[in-house]
Amino acid sequence: MKNTMNYDSYQKLMNKNYRVAIYCRLSKDDDLKGESASIANQKALLEQYCEKQGWEIAGIYQDDGFTGLNQERPDFQKMLAAIEHGIVNLVITKDLSRLGRNYLETGHMIEDYFPRHGVRYIALNDGIDTERDNNDIAPFKNILNEMYSKDISKKVHASYYLKATKGKFTGCIAPFGYMKDPTDKNHLLIDDETAPYVRMIFELAEQGRGVNYIAHRLEENKVPCPTWWNRNRGFRNIYTKWEKTDPECGKYVWDFSVLKDMLRNPVYYGAIASQRFNYKFKIGTMSEKSPDEWILVENCHEPIVSKEVFDAVQKQVSKRKMQRLQGDGNYSIFAGLIKCGECGKTLTVRYTNAKNPIKIYACKTYNAHGKHRCTQHRIEYDALYKQVLKEIRSCARKALKNEDEIIERITSSKAKEYATKKKVTQEILTKHEERIKELDKLIIQLYADRVAGKLSEDNFNSILSNAQKEQEELKTRIRSSQKTTEIEEEKIKNAKQWAETIKQYADIKELDSATLHKLIDRIIVHEKIDDEGVRNITTEIHFNICMAAPKLEQPA
Repeated sequence: MKNTMNYDSYQKLMNKNYRVAIYCRLSKDDDLKGESASIANQKALLEQYCEKQGWEIAGIYQDDGFTGLNQERPDFQKMLAAIEHGIVNLVITKDLSRLGRNYLETGHMIEDYFPRHGVRYIALNDGIDTERDNNDIAPFKNILNEMYSKDISKKVHASYYLKATKGKFTGCIAPFGYMKDPTDKNHLLIDDETAPYVRMIFELAEQGRGVNYIAHRLEENKVPCPTWWNRNRGFRNIYTKWEKTDPECGKYVWDFSVLKDMLRNPVYYGAIASQRFNYKFKIGTMSEKSPDEWILVENCHEPIVSKEVFDAVQKQVSKRKMQRLQGDGNYSIFAGLIKCGECGKTLTVRYTNAKNPIKIYACKTYNAHGKHRCTQHRIEYDALYKQVLKEIRSCARKALKNEDEIIERITSSKAKEYATKKKVTQEILTKHEERIKELDKLIIQLYADRVAGKLSEDNFNSILSNAQKEQEELKTRIRSSQKTTEIEEEKIKNAKQWAETIKQYADIKELDSATLHKLIDRIIVHEKIDDEGVRNITTEIHFNICMAAPKLEQPA
């Protein structure tokens, strides 16, 4: 398209006081491109250009080793923060692919995010400048960048698969207890500093100890968690949530999922288990495969524990799992309903250690990590049972006595909640519909460019397929959102039906799981400790129709 900007407008644009963010990115895939794609070269090129234009450089942001398929890049996020604080009003990259390779996200940045924040964007080598009428090619480049990344992804995963069949280690960081062989990064060596802790973990597990017990022993012995070791050795700059809360003590808190994964990982008896997860392009890891789907190659490196110990631990893990499934009280009727009002975790059922044990619920975080992470939120099973039973009866009798009042409460509560949800949903729907219109225009332009000979048949078919696929995905999301809206509206209309249903429970004598899950949405337990150290427990019972019952006080 011909540039329609006149000379006066161009001069005015060039004389504007710009505060420039230079953004550079290099991923592992870009290593193949050689020195021309390096961070240093990108930075030098863009600094030279800004100096020539007389623009002020407000900041230089660079992400080395990060994919362009998503926006979860440290310096990219810092740049967005600078934009939102008004520090930056021009973003410049070497080319469009440096900004990103996900054509949906990159298109949103150029067409929505930057204009909405008053930011000009330039992709220097691609000749893209959002302040000029020369950006028709940008959508095509976005799609081609993503196609390139998808092709690279296939090649990389094919390479990983081949290495997996040969028993090669392909992870970025060696498993806890091991280190990468300096002469062969695909081979593991025992790390003498951390391997003793691995043996300790397996010994405790072989004795029948669960991950809760093991985590406590590691914390008592002040054994730093794997995240700390990796950060201390310069492999990662990541902190666990416990370290962020309490840097001194948090490094000794082990996550249960880490311990569970260690106890199941064949690497510790000398095997390499690969291809353990289902992966999808752009989405990443989706789910874990079952062990029989893994690629397992044995005798790949020196073991930390014997195969016999590893197998014994697997039996103990299975045994503990069956005990949880079959033990008394494990199928609690409140399972999945009762939550901690402070940390949001589940309250789990257990028995007090006494001659006459009492069945209680307590916060999962407290049980696992103690009072410095959350308070106990203790509530006796029998007391909770009575409270819930009483509240169901109360609501049922109110419905019998004054059905109109109950219906009004339900309708008012639900309508208020629905109005908030509807506003958010409508904003999302509007964006989806606008994007579909943009894709319609893109498809029309595609046909025009194909007829004019500007696009090869292969590129035309590929871009058209992606555009049509995106349209279908957006239409599916719209239909799903509309269906959800209809369901919410139906709930409001069916308030009378719910009132009729609850009446049946006016004289209910016993609770069961089916009844609770039919009537109750969630039970929230709060705990506050006053100045004298007295615990005050407050329970909120929320019905499925979003009508919260009054808060019920339970003496500590």
